[in-house]
Amino acid sequence: MLGRLVPSARGLLVFEAAARTGSCSAAAREFNLTQPSVSRNIAQLEAHLGMPLFIRSPSGMELTPEGQVLHDALSEGFQKVVAALQEIVAQRTRQQVVELSLSTAFVTHWFIPRMGAFHKVFPAVDLRFQLISGALRGPPGNVDLAMRMMTEHDSEFHSWPFAPELIIPVCSPAYLARNGTLEQATRGSGHTLLHLSDTPLDRDTLWSGIVSSRALRPTWIEFSDYGVVLQAAMNGEGVALGWITVVSRALAVGSLVPASSRRIRTGRSYHLLASRARPVRDVVAAIRDWMIAEMAGDMALLAKQRME
Repeated sequence: MLGRLVPSARGLLVFEAAARTGSCSAAAREFNLTQPSVSRNIAQLEAHLGMPLFIRSPSGMELTPEGQVLHDALSEGFQKVVAALQEIVAQRTRQQVVELSLSTAFVTHWFIPRMGAFHKVFPAVDLRFQLISGALRGPPGNVDLAMRMMTEHDSEFHSWPFAPELIIPVCSPAYLARNGTLEQATRGSGHTLLHLSDTPLDRDTLWSGIVSSRALRPTWIEFSDYGVVLQAAMNGEGVALGWITVVSRALAVGSLVPASSRRIRTGRSYHLLASRARPVRDVVAAIRDWMIAEMAGDMALLAKQRME
């Protein structure tokens, strides 16, 4: 349709430059043309429209009312074109968004301390966390990567082993110095045990692999959020059961220490999952590999320290 209204799109571009700069010479420099060539393009456009667009005088060029209407429309249109081009360029350089379904405790105590290292490896990635406050269960949903206990019913997901379900009783160094291990005699009536209430097993069953609550006569403090359980342990409030997927970092740096030589090895393992309904993006695969390598590094350090 534009081709029927004007002789050429180039004529509109030349006209806009001349109107914006107020000079055919300036428009010529902008398009690397001669001044007579610019004048001819404008004259052709005026002849086609049957009306003058400029009032020419020795002092310069001024737009006629019709020329002003055309210039306003072109200016608005070019601004939209510039905005569209900027958006296209931004889409190529915009941060990639990756969504992860993880436990609140894992993100707080394992991922957040590594965030600086993560951004050095993935500077163009924005993370979105879908957090689970209690036990890590439920369907992964439509996220890029999730951590779950692997079961035989997960055939619709890609699955990569992440870490075994290994449980270690942990406490702060200060608490250990003050109260000793769970096997040692303690002052007073016994240890304080910090328990996660949101678990499939009852309290005594879960702790039975570590200690006899009858013999220990502990004081219990229960929380529904595992991140709070571990924070209380780090603050020296008592002994918590530490799932290795969450406490590996704290054990490695010494903010938590084993409160007993006993371990619970369930034989199960945590996996990273991704839906088979869509291809795994390269950036998601790279983050998966980074997480697995970081966890393997923690496990190797713990084995060296004979904590694992």
